Amino acid sequence: MPTGTPDVLLRTEGRVGFVTLNRPRAINALTHAMVLAVDGALTAWEHDPAVTTVVIEGAGERGLCAGGDIRAIHDDARAGGSASAAFWRDEYRLNARISHYPKPYVALMDGIVMGGGVGVSAHGSVRVVTERSRIAMPETGIGFVPDVGGTRLLGRAPGELGTHLALTGGHVGAADAILTGLADACVPSAELPSLTRDLTELPAEEALARHAVAPPAGVLDGQREWIDACYTAPTVEEIVERLFDTGVPAAKEAAETLLGRSPAALKATLATLRRSRALATLEEVLDLEYRVSCAALTTPDLVEGIRAQVVDKDRDPHWTPATLAEVTEADVARYFAVPAGGDLGLAASAAGRGARGGA
Repeated sequence: MPTGTPDVLLRTEGRVGFVTLNRPRAINALTHAMVLAVDGALTAWEHDPAVTTVVIEGAGERGLCAGGDIRAIHDDARAGGSASAAFWRDEYRLNARISHYPKPYVALMDGIVMGGGVGVSAHGSVRVVTERSRIAMPETGIGFVPDVGGTRLLGRAPGELGTHLALTGGHVGAADAILTGLADACVPSAELPSLTRDLTELPAEEALARHAVAPPAGVLDGQREWIDACYTAPTVEEIVERLFDTGVPAAKEAAETLLGRSPAALKATLATLRRSRALATLEEVLDLEYRVSCAALTTPDLVEGIRAQVVDKDRDPHWTPATLAEVTEADVARYFAVPAGGDLGLAASAAGRGARGGA
């Protein structure tokens, strides 16, 4: 019998602890209470010898998780932003925990997996995509910056593929998710029930091997030449210029996409991604992203972007500043300032645990 909360169903079956995100009408968008419920389940199962594997899945037909509840973030940003900062503190801690979980953590990344959905799946040890998977970090389209460790994941993708995905917010299917390091294997969507049954009886890798197939062909590998050439540019302005200059239709489309995104978010995203590449651990990246996320709460673009995409749905955001040229170095630097409520401190906590463990 499932337990947990109405929005997060928990059950054990055989050797597996199942987490089902259960807001299908919202494509299982994460709330603060859901993050805490998942974390609580991981705590209980970590010390339960009867549970050898954890599986996270989404209720309904549309996807695992569409991200954080951005309507709630919109309303909170208008009210001052303290609830969102608290949500991110616990969400990012959960992301780090998933990455170090001592038991196999199997994420069924079927359908839509975006933003916070990537955070609760792509840091796991066994990431399963299907022919229905649509995975993205679409934050620049709402005046935000990829978070939940997304800049680490995308920063480690081959060449500049991650930069392309981070700036455009474009989605990828199964093959490209595997290529970019967001997933490990493809299983046909129709076989997921059989996979989960096998997981209750077999080690995770053995169960997966029974069902994994070659994914449908992707597109990014064939676009590497122009993506790598364009996105190594030092600024967003030059990236856009190079994209237009290639003469490649897909590159021109990417440039036009960028010109519709929040100029401030684009520049903050590029700076965050490049800083993240120099950091050694996920915890350090999450600390950095926390600063950036809290700063974004104080900008007009986050509220405006969510309004245009989700609240009014007019798809006509009015960004401030309106152009890339108007976004100054000082504007970007403000994204990396210590938040009013203090830093997240994940890296320091991890270092402390490591020191105690070594002693």
